Amino acid sequence: MINKYVLRDMSAEEVTKLCMRSETDISAIRERVRPIIAEVRNQGDQALRKFTRDFDKVDISSHPIEVMRDEFETARSKLPEEVSSAIDSAAANIRRFHEAQMPQQMWFKQMSEGVLAGEKITPISSVGLYVPRGKGSFPSIMLMIGIPAVVAGVREIVVCTPPTETGVIDAATLYAASVVGIERVFRVGGAQAIAAMAYGTESVPKVRKVMGPGNTYVSAAKRELIGLLDIGVPAGPSEAIILADGSVPSIIAAHDLLIEAEHGPDSSALLVTASASYAEEVERLLPGLIEQLPRQRREYCEAVLSGYGGIVIAPDMEAAIEFVNQYAPEHMEILTSNPFVVLPAIQNAGEILMGAYTPVTLGNFSLGINATLPTGGFAHTYSCVTVFDFLKRSSIGFATKSGFPEIASTAKILAEYEGFSAHANAIAIRQRGDS
Repeated sequence: MINKYVLRDMSAEEVTKLCMRSETDISAIRERVRPIIAEVRNQGDQALRKFTRDFDKVDISSHPIEVMRDEFETARSKLPEEVSSAIDSAAANIRRFHEAQMPQQMWFKQMSEGVLAGEKITPISSVGLYVPRGKGSFPSIMLMIGIPAVVAGVREIVVCTPPTETGVIDAATLYAASVVGIERVFRVGGAQAIAAMAYGTESVPKVRKVMGPGNTYVSAAKRELIGLLDIGVPAGPSEAIILADGSVPSIIAAHDLLIEAEHGPDSSALLVTASASYAEEVERLLPGLIEQLPRQRREYCEAVLSGYGGIVIAPDMEAAIEFVNQYAPEHMEILTSNPFVVLPAIQNAGEILMGAYTPVTLGNFSLGINATLPTGGFAHTYSCVTVFDFLKRSSIGFATKSGFPEIASTAKILAEYEGFSAHANAIAIRQRGDS
């Protein structure tokens, strides 16, 4: 069954409910992750091994938690050449894009004669990257979050990712780490991995910030640890909106609707269109396309399109765009006759891909833009991952003796008005020349 929604027949409350995702209310899951976090804090590596056995069904007792150097070499030798070449090509585009984002390390502006104000850009000292594996292996995520961290100049970068059934790390993910230039990878996932990077264990170092997507347990752990960790962009289960006006063949829209739907049953995927006939064409095509997928991906798509996904029919394109902005999707495609005309109206989206030849697949793997994006409606206020997520700004000020008087009186008056006597006194002593 494929959900179908007609916006003109829906109340405001029903539209709000349609905008909900699987991670919108994770209070119950937060309750479940609290004891996991506490045990990792108290038991360290012992807890990591226990939870890997309990949750991932993998015994890593015979492995060190940190991946050894020879495992990187083994991964490289096992990987098919076409896969390693694809990783190399994708990494080159992603690196080129993120290098172009790098700001000046320092700048100043003269505010008045003898007075300078500016900024100094500094990389965050330590960052933990989370690369999920539960429903597949994702070397692309290693590239997407690892490359901007390296380009930004972060000194200490560690990666946590769940092991395979044999206790090793996916070969392509390890190869991607080596291409990025990351050497410290740990075979641990889930909420326990986030806790390990927050508190530190015998093996896993404590970091200042954690980046990377994950399931609802990972999202819940991050939210529990706000205050101890900077959790970065809220990146949970995948989601996408395909905005179509009927000008692009329906078979394209139908295929693209399944891109994010195949990530897992907690994902979201919506086609939004003002054409009822186009919606019917896509709906008719979907069952056959889903049937062609491998069993697990087929089941995921069926679950999504009958759960947090489906087809939305708007009264007109203006209303369709309004719904997109209310939803604030992680990924969105504009499948219209002229996507550049629609583009200015899209206010809330983690990523905007335009035209019939720019499917989400390109953004996820090879275009160079970052595919780690805000989910759960956070595109209203958060941005895609960039080098700026791994950088911080320090304001800089400098006033000479000759430049001081012009701005000092303004500061003193405002300090006195706000009742800050010590602030005012610090100005007054300089004005008198008592120093």
